[in-house]
Amino acid sequence: MQILRPIKNTDFAALKLIAIESGHGFTSLPVDDNLLQDKISRSENSFSKHVETPFDEGYLFVLEDTKTNEIVGTTAIEAAVGTQVPLYHYHLGKTVHHSSTLNVYNTVEILSMCNDYTGCSEICTLFLREQYRKGLAGRFLSRIRFAFMADQSNRFSDTVIAEMRGVSDAQGHSPFWQWLQEHFFSIEFPEADHLVGLGDKVFISELMPKYPIYANLLSDEAQAVIGHVHEKTKPALRLLQKEGFEHRGYVDLFDAGPTIEAKLDNIRTVQESYIIPVNIVDSVNGEQTFAISNQRLTDFKAVFTDNVRFDKQTLSLTIAREEAEALSLKNGDTVRIFAL
Repeated sequence: MQILRPIKNTDFAALKLIAIESGHGFTSLPVDDNLLQDKISRSENSFSKHVETPFDEGYLFVLEDTKTNEIVGTTAIEAAVGTQVPLYHYHLGKTVHHSSTLNVYNTVEILSMCNDYTGCSEICTLFLREQYRKGLAGRFLSRIRFAFMADQSNRFSDTVIAEMRGVSDAQGHSPFWQWLQEHFFSIEFPEADHLVGLGDKVFISELMPKYPIYANLLSDEAQAVIGHVHEKTKPALRLLQKEGFEHRGYVDLFDAGPTIEAKLDNIRTVQESYIIPVNIVDSVNGEQTFAISNQRLTDFKAVFTDNVRFDKQTLSLTIAREEAEALSLKNGDTVRIFAL
């Protein structure tokens, strides 16, 4: 069985291994001992903190294989981005150049730097070790965050965003950054990406062009990747699109990958989940796999299993004792459940 829970201080070595394995473009887990330790401490503080409105909390979860006690994946939520360190995006808009005298009408796309997503919640840091990527674990890691957010809605914004990895090559070089580097910077994309992961974003406001950029002035290679995702990110994008996330023209400053958004209450997992009490039996053979969370905060736990039987008509749920014990449940406790 695989169980999701909040990260603990004792998970440091496993988190560092995942940071190493995640490679280029995964800026939320930099290979830096102090920053990784800070992420763990910040998450532990966020789970234990009394919150009335979201601010700078960060919730980091790990997926643990209960047979081997090995950490096999991570997933996380930022409560309100940009409240401590500015969050920058480019917004892809349009401007019109028109002259009735010359009978000329041209529409041109422009990129304008902005902080429009300040205060929104962000889902991030989803990583599953390669040998565990078969089956439903990846889908579970992505969708279970919405169940947690629905149960702890006072801790999150009503708008949820996800920054999707943009196009880059095997060495981590981005065609979009290449153009910016030639005209405004003198550092390579992997180094800039690494600085962002370390939390050093001062150079963005110092060196990024302050005025809108005409997209048609970029190189053909840079224009071609605006709003597009890395090949390995396409499955994650499709999954979030099925959840109701949409792209509204915001892209990353460095690789031009899309940032997508959705209202928390409109997310498919939230709308199609049920809160129901459990009936615990020794064993049960179900026909469908469900994700189940115990709806708690500091003792949050969630699993996915087919050892359940859910009746939509009577809103009754029978669960095997092993899964119930993993979730720290007793008869009559309520859970949030949705079909994977």
